[in-house]
Amino acid sequence: MDILLIGGLWLDGSAWDDVVPELTALGHRPVPVSLPGQGDGDASATLADQRAAVLAAVDSEAGKPLVVGHSAASSLAWLAADARPGRVAGVALVGGFPAPDGRAYADFFPAVDGVVPFPGWAPFEGPDAADLDAAARERFEAAAVPVPEGVAKGIVRLTDERRFDVPVTVVCPEFTPAQAEKWIAAGESPELARARHLTYRDIDSGHWPMTTRPRALARLLAEVADSRSEDSGPEDSQAADSATHDSRTHDSRTHDSQAADSRTRDSRTDDKS
Repeated sequence: MDILLIGGLWLDGSAWDDVVPELTALGHRPVPVSLPGQGDGDASATLADQRAAVLAAVDSEAGKPLVVGHSAASSLAWLAADARPGRVAGVALVGGFPAPDGRAYADFFPAVDGVVPFPGWAPFEGPDAADLDAAARERFEAAAVPVPEGVAKGIVRLTDERRFDVPVTVVCPEFTPAQAEKWIAAGESPELARARHLTYRDIDSGHWPMTTRPRALARLLAEVADSRSEDSGPEDSQAADSATHDSRTHDSRTHDSQAADSRTRDSRTDDKS
């Protein structure tokens, strides 16, 4: 299956360089999506421009791709589900939760001269960056791309109720599936609270598993893709899933209790890259 890979704030397509060959070896076709304003030097890019780039990638596929959004780009993946509910096999949200209609895409950090630069590691100390050593942090900072203010402050617009029929997998890096499920049940992600086919998968990493655990992330994404056939889609899966229309399941992986307890509510990533 084709797998569209969308990086979060400050990332360009090279963020997936270590994941791409692993997915290819597992029989899939990974496609990192180039986002306007993140790697092309266009500081005037807007959220609408990035949405258009993602939709163009979806529309260029012969079949129905799995759309993967990392962190803030979970909203871009969800925008694809909203605009093309019958053209995507599913979405996978890595370390992030989609913004609801009317909310800014990622207005979390200050803009400087029209762009939002990487703010340094202070906002990410703790589980987010615990698995990044000094060398990895230096490489990340060197590659970080300032995000155009028009992207970060762009308003998310969602219009098609059929998006809630699109299968969603929440990939949980620095937080656990149990935490994510609790937050969603409490209404902290109103979009995912209405998703009819929602699953959770744990990868047990920091916020950037494509950097620290690329092989594990590739295996996980391949498993998600394998669970969605090339010809399946929201319409095809609706009847089969009707008996469990509102069910919520999560990966059965056993967590070390001490490690799970150390992941606190502060590690929540709907305000991270």
